[in-house]
Amino acid sequence: MGVPSLRAAAGALRRACGPWTPLLGRRLLGLSAMAGNAKVPAPVGARQEQDKKARCGWQGGARIWDDSEPQTKRLKSCVDGEPQKKLPKRKIVLLMAYSGKGYHGMQRNVGSSQFKTIEDDLVSALVQAGCIPESHGEDMRKMSFQRCARTDKGVSAAGQVVSLKVWLIDDILAKINSHLPSHIRILGLKRVTGGFNSKNRCDARTYFYMLPTFAFAHKDHDVQDETYRLSAETLRQVNRLLACYKGTHNFHNFTSQKGPREPSAQRYILDMFCEEPFERDGMEFAVIKVKGQSFMTHQIRKMVGLVVAIVKGYAPEDVLERSWGEAKVDVPKAPGLGLVLERVHFEKYNRRFGSDGLHEPLDWAREEAEVAAFKEQHIYPTIVSTERHERSMAQWLSTLPVHDFSATAQAAASPGAKVPSPQEGSEGDGDSD
Repeated sequence: MGVPSLRAAAGALRRACGPWTPLLGRRLLGLSAMAGNAKVPAPVGARQEQDKKARCGWQGGARIWDDSEPQTKRLKSCVDGEPQKKLPKRKIVLLMAYSGKGYHGMQRNVGSSQFKTIEDDLVSALVQAGCIPESHGEDMRKMSFQRCARTDKGVSAAGQVVSLKVWLIDDILAKINSHLPSHIRILGLKRVTGGFNSKNRCDARTYFYMLPTFAFAHKDHDVQDETYRLSAETLRQVNRLLACYKGTHNFHNFTSQKGPREPSAQRYILDMFCEEPFERDGMEFAVIKVKGQSFMTHQIRKMVGLVVAIVKGYAPEDVLERSWGEAKVDVPKAPGLGLVLERVHFEKYNRRFGSDGLHEPLDWAREEAEVAAFKEQHIYPTIVSTERHERSMAQWLSTLPVHDFSATAQAAASPGAKVPSPQEGSEGDGDSD
């Protein structure tokens, strides 16, 4: 090819590719004027980008893991090839129902496995369901656990409420109940404020006491006559006496834990009455309901016991007034079998948070049908069958004649007479808060 032809070809190439500098072209191609294949350092900005990608484990636009990166960091967020979700830990309340027969109350006694409680079974189910770690089951303070009320040995509940922090797993109620016996059920769950405490936030508690109506038969009547039926006149007398408890009184004689001058012995009773009787398995029963701000150890059972003693004719009616004075009064304690925690109330909490758009009111209206079904299936039948076979009420009624309901009045009238201390004869764990 001649020189004119070469010049023509070069001109065509320049027109096609535009102007260029031979030295710059050699740098872009990685060439050097002194060494044909030696690499020339990239500009500063390009080097920083390359170093950044190298540190982050990138090659060819796709990220790779450096072998020097610790293996635990790669496995921390995945299990069996699936991303591990960090479950939220939230403060909740659980609505519980249980039959207390065979249990030594509600409250767990850590380190005392021979006395099984409701909370033993509850904590075990929470751990097995994956709601709390095992360490929280060993130390319940770690999950901020609190119950609305302690229930005594053999006492049941249809509306107990506990507060705690848990992992909100899917199908949480079904999973907890799958690890509980049929006579303990979680019927409801609601989110509450972070500082919520079920005991401190509870305004009032409603209990009921179910007993065979022959307990109100006169003392001259057969102690266990299953054919006995409560008359309308006797029911009115019972309700008149129960109404005397309403208001604020000093209940130191209705527990073994308080002295007559302790301020905490003053308790406020909102209501107390006996409902119409009903029959179960050929025996007539009645239900006494009592609503109060809080109750002391054995207080409700003694309130029932004293009214029974008056109606049967063992104690005079004025013993009620005397029992609220400072003097010691002999108050009989009815059996624990018929006592049931029916409902707990959170009126103040509901007024403040129940309609704030973030929290639900703690009224459990949607769970009422399940609560009623549980009582029919587990609580009422247990009380009826146990009373029929173990005769707990009949045996207790036979002990009423040994109580001396006039001793205090005589002692108070005698100069220098010593009144027994209300702290004598300590009793067991409480049936209430």
